[in-house]
Amino acid sequence: MSDGNKQDKRESWLDEPRNIKLLIILSLIVLALTVIADFFYHGHPKFVVDGWFGFYAWYGFLTCLVMVLVAKLLGFVLKRDDRYYDDD
Repeated sequence: MSDGNKQDKRESWLDEPRNIKLLIILSLIVLALTVIADFFYHGHPKFVVDGWFGFYAWYGFLTCLVMVLVAKLLGFVLKRDDRYYDDD
């Protein structure tokens, strides 16, 4: 059981606040580049909404946000008590 305790105390690279800040900055840069790329790309929209400026960047961002929120909701719905598998 002592090996499990060693693994629990091992830190991840995501535990450092500077790495989280770096990920946020990189995500914002990618989002900005996607919006800027819309200036140079002439698409052929099939619907009115996908002809809007920066639609695909915002659509991707909002879709990711919805997936995270749904996962959080599923976590609350499917959550079990800590002693769920213990013998009674």
